[in-house]
Amino acid sequence: MIAILINRQKNRQLLALALPMILSNITVPLLGLVDTAVIGHLSNAYYLGGVAVGSTIITLILWLLGFLRMATTGLVAQAYGANDTQQQYRLLIQAASLALMLGFAAILLQHPIVNLTMGLSDTSLEVERFCREYFQVRIWSTPFALMNLVMLGWLLGRQQPKAAMWQLIVANLVNIALDVLFVIGLDWGVKGAAFASVIADVAGFAVALTFVNRQLNHLDDFHFITVCRQLTLQSYQKLLSLNADIFVRSLCLQLSFAFMTFYGASLGDNTVAANAILLNLLLLISYALDGIAYYAEAEVGRAYGKKDRQLMLDSVMLAWIWSAITALGFTLFFAISGHQLILALTSIVTVQQVANDYLIWLIFLPLLAFSSYLFDGVYIGAGQGKAMRNSMIFSTFGVFFPTWFLLQSTGNHALWAAISAFMLARSLTLFLHYRLKLSKALTLSES
Repeated sequence: MIAILINRQKNRQLLALALPMILSNITVPLLGLVDTAVIGHLSNAYYLGGVAVGSTIITLILWLLGFLRMATTGLVAQAYGANDTQQQYRLLIQAASLALMLGFAAILLQHPIVNLTMGLSDTSLEVERFCREYFQVRIWSTPFALMNLVMLGWLLGRQQPKAAMWQLIVANLVNIALDVLFVIGLDWGVKGAAFASVIADVAGFAVALTFVNRQLNHLDDFHFITVCRQLTLQSYQKLLSLNADIFVRSLCLQLSFAFMTFYGASLGDNTVAANAILLNLLLLISYALDGIAYYAEAEVGRAYGKKDRQLMLDSVMLAWIWSAITALGFTLFFAISGHQLILALTSIVTVQQVANDYLIWLIFLPLLAFSSYLFDGVYIGAGQGKAMRNSMIFSTFGVFFPTWFLLQSTGNHALWAAISAFMLARSLTLFLHYRLKLSKALTLSES
């Protein structure tokens, strides 16, 4: 372990891959925090509650379809390690075609989607009104957002983190600037936040398309028509199989977080608003740790393509150590600055009080969750979707909901206890599977 940690070459490689994604990923929760801060300083909590519920529905759709990014990264990384450029081209076109079909399907089904989610949530009439207002605008960005996921995954699989970084940074900075302009400057309220997100997704698409096009122009053997002729239903099989496992995994994950939002809404407008603030702070953890997980995805995928077992083992160990260090840093940061962050995000005193009551859960979550983020990256790179799926099913239905059910008399504390136990269960199950099976049972030969 010590030898890997002090290996300068491997640490430089990790930083080269992970740091651009960490920097760009931080802009994603920063965007959520700006959304929260801008809306949170309006006159009533139901504005923030409406945006929280509406954005949760959009996030649910995008994260359920997040397999478009994850599967693309893992399979492209394997093709990159094997130096198979034609497979990289096929995966790009396959994933892009799926993204467009699913994006337009979401637009066509927008009314049943929002009606179903509102029927399952006991929100106030005011929260429901502003949720619908936000959702009906934001849903139109779905095709662009899903194409962004595909191109992000393709760039990461080819170990182009700087290109992926600029895609995310430009999109999120555009969103932040337009949030302030539309909501505060033009007084468009909730719709202003939604329009800002739509325009930002289009901007991100333009940036990503530019970088992907540059990559393709550097490769002399890319011919769009030729690649399309190679596409058959059978050629989609590997991508669809991995996508199916990751979809189930994402469904369980989003079910848990959506339950927190919608059940929290039934506990009152102040509670759902406070939970929205704390969950946005939780995103700071996930997106920073995901930057290191992206390194694991790319390197484990490359190891599979090269059939280099030692490369995989070293990459996982180094990424785990850095994830642990990062998680400890976040725990200390939230312990020291959590109250000040809450004050900065909302001026509503009752919401501040509620958020401070549950801050203690957020402080310890990084230590409980960091292994789950890392090993998601490991299994994506290895193309082992079933292990991720099974871990998530157990953590959701064997841990999250039973914990909430047993503690539900404690109100909102039950939700935070459930999500904490859920994160710990994911971390432990994936870690144990890796130690007992993946690290020993791989048939990779030394290159």
